Amino acid sequence: MNNSDSIMDRISLTRRHLLGTLAVAAASAIPIAAYAQAASAASNNATAQAIADHFSSVGTMQGEFVQFGPRGEQTGGKFYIQRPGKLRFNYDNPSPIRVIADGKNVAVGNMKLKTWDLYPLSKTPLSLLLAQRIDLSAGSVKSVKQESDLTTIALGNNTVFGNSTITMMFDPKTYDLRQWTITDNQGKDTSVMVFNVKTGVQFDDKVFRVPYEVIPGTAAYRD
Repeated sequence: MNNSDSIMDRISLTRRHLLGTLAVAAASAIPIAAYAQAASAASNNATAQAIADHFSSVGTMQGEFVQFGPRGEQTGGKFYIQRPGKLRFNYDNPSPIRVIADGKNVAVGNMKLKTWDLYPLSKTPLSLLLAQRIDLSAGSVKSVKQESDLTTIALGNNTVFGNSTITMMFDPKTYDLRQWTITDNQGKDTSVMVFNVKTGVQFDDKVFRVPYEVIPGTAAYRD
């Protein structure tokens, strides 16, 4: 073997080592990246669960709201929440609408027309917002997004709610609820921003009373 052959062999050997090293590096980068991504997701989920637990620990709350409808319409009013399952929205005039959830059903009433529509609470995304505990390990989490000024948690259950989801937005420092958005099966959003919120409030039972006596076909729900 002459010197030329020896040099070429060393170059070939060096090239094989280089390519081998690059292949190992590329292969090892995949699990490292996947691990980092999984660790980040786990951290996000842990933070989201801590926020959800804090929100779930608030048994009662009341305040004011501004609602933005799917066509850009804006209304406001006062809201009342009592966990589990109870909610009331009193819309400001001139809106005649009332929304009441009594733990079993959600009733939407038009005070002007004196009509009510009734929906099982368990079939609406509001049941997730009003649950005794929001369990993010129960398979209802669609996404978790953390930003410096907002933590966003999207929840849904295709089996129960179809394509409807509820997206809740929290202050990442105080864990206070700032807004929620319900997306219906047609992809239309209704957003509710809350402010001047008070917690630990005592409510009279009639606040969350659905007037079943004036709603046809609801005798089974009457006390």
